[in-house]
Amino acid sequence: MISALQHYLFCPRQCALIHIEQQWQENRFTAEGRILHERVHGGGKESRRTMRVEFDVPIRSLKLGIIGRADIVEFHLQEDGHWLPLPVEYKRGRPKKDDTDRVQLCAQALCLEEMLQCEVQQGALYYGQKKRRVEVFFDTDLRANTSKTAMAVHTLLKERRTPPPHYNKRCENCSFIATCLPKVASQKQVGKYLQQMVER
Repeated sequence: MISALQHYLFCPRQCALIHIEQQWQENRFTAEGRILHERVHGGGKESRRTMRVEFDVPIRSLKLGIIGRADIVEFHLQEDGHWLPLPVEYKRGRPKKDDTDRVQLCAQALCLEEMLQCEVQQGALYYGQKKRRVEVFFDTDLRANTSKTAMAVHTLLKERRTPPPHYNKRCENCSFIATCLPKVASQKQVGKYLQQMVER
């Protein structure tokens, strides 16, 4: 799934919990995101003179081995009469400093390029908290990072091993924090805890 790329960049362990162990934990942030996507996916399609809008578009790339659904694909009429796609991904929060959202959007663009035999130069991320769109240009570095991430996810899924937890500030906003227990789940800490229990 294309979403696995975003999960992997956020945290490889989270990616494994979702896509290998088939676990899902919801918190306020995931619930808000789900509701936002449900509203978008219920849109159907719209048509204007120079733009067509398709909602909840199934997409795939055989080259990268990924599949998913684009929230929105805008098709813009070009001077030569062709319709150029522009993917738009909806996010509940605010723009991030890292590439997690941009990689997910770029993966959608690579799928559209392969499916429609065209070049997709840019897309947009709509952030619900800020209520604004951020343009994303699919340059060489972002495309390379997207391909590299897709390969890393394939390796993770093929090995079928969930990485151990490592606590950082991101963990506090993760819906899996109560399941993952990153602060106490390292082998040394668990061993020390068990040793203390035996000695009592």
